[in-house]
Amino acid sequence: MKKLVFIRHGQSLYNLENRFTGWQDIDLTDNGLNEAREAGMVLKKHGYIFDVAHTSLLKRAIRTLWIILHEMDLMWIPVQKSWRLNERHYGALEGMNKDQIMARFGEEQVNLWRRSTNERPPAISLKDHQHVLSDPKYQDLNDIDIPFTESLKDTEERVLVYWHGQIVPSLKQNRRMLVSAHGNTLRALVKYLDNLPDDGVMSLNIPNGIPLIYELNDDLKPIRHYYLCEDGEIPEGTIPQHMDLDDPENCEWIG
Repeated sequence: MKKLVFIRHGQSLYNLENRFTGWQDIDLTDNGLNEAREAGMVLKKHGYIFDVAHTSLLKRAIRTLWIILHEMDLMWIPVQKSWRLNERHYGALEGMNKDQIMARFGEEQVNLWRRSTNERPPAISLKDHQHVLSDPKYQDLNDIDIPFTESLKDTEERVLVYWHGQIVPSLKQNRRMLVSAHGNTLRALVKYLDNLPDDGVMSLNIPNGIPLIYELNDDLKPIRHYYLCEDGEIPEGTIPQHMDLDDPENCEWIG
């Protein structure tokens, strides 16, 4: 049996301000820092050890990973970073307050952008796209790799390139891995691993700062998965379900 641990970054400043974040490089709040510390302590308490870690190019995921590895005294392990693990690109909605966007476009349209598999939000301008291209962290990418906007399906496609190219080979070598990423990139991986239909992922939320453990067989098919807290596994059905994917106080727990 192989174990793989996912963690969504701790609460970010835009989470707190109820804004669409996406590729905006927003840092953690004090609460988010504490969530990362607690995740590291929980993993250490339950005897988890990692050989390698993976994360995005966005500081909220990177800092979450740093703090976890510090708490576990694993700062020395290799860390691989990739834009393919970045959060979904929300296009022109990034940085905008969700309540204001809801008032402008209507609840039905906003829910389609946020929840459906194929709907893309309005794209950023060419000027804004060029600004992203000028960011040093993306200097090795081609123009086509930097999205103007993304659907969940678009996000899933790029995440699965990384899954098959980087994570799968390490799992087959029995390397113990931690992936620190974002709500939508982790939703994409859960959708793939659990073979969820498109409509099955619409209400799937990943909470901030809670380790999500996947136990996989030798064919990398899930045996089971669960969240980990201080007292151990969180039983299915004991945690309240909520609908706001980007609100750190709201989450749906999968069993």
